[in-house]
Amino acid sequence: MTQTQTLTLAAAEKILADNFAPWVLDLGLSVVSTGPGEAVLRLPWSDRLAREGGGLSGQALMAAADTATVIAVSSARGGFVPMTTVQQSISFQRAVLGTDVLVRARLTKDGRRMAFADITMTAEGSEEPAAHATAVYALLG
Repeated sequence: MTQTQTLTLAAAEKILADNFAPWVLDLGLSVVSTGPGEAVLRLPWSDRLAREGGGLSGQALMAAADTATVIAVSSARGGFVPMTTVQQSISFQRAVLGTDVLVRARLTKDGRRMAFADITMTAEGSEEPAAHATAVYALLG
């Protein structure tokens, strides 16, 4: 990690409010915690995000993972910097039914122009991950 900054929760929430598309904001994500190169967001359960069978949709989980990683990069940098997703891969491990999801993004490498992240999504109250993702971001600023 090249940076050891962090963000206050208020600053992280402002980044969330100011830099994401309205449909991402409609997910209702909130920042639970930040640390140097990491962030935890809460994705609240919503029947609107459930697919057939009642499980939380993979699209919602992927968007939450992407968003949490932006906050983790911002935390490492001490504020928002323009970035773009280069790659994101996700493995769905168990269905999330009727409960919020905690999305933990941790940078594994924060370079000058690229950032790499590991993201774990866990149903609240569970120790078992519901999904695991990795992501790569190009830093544009």
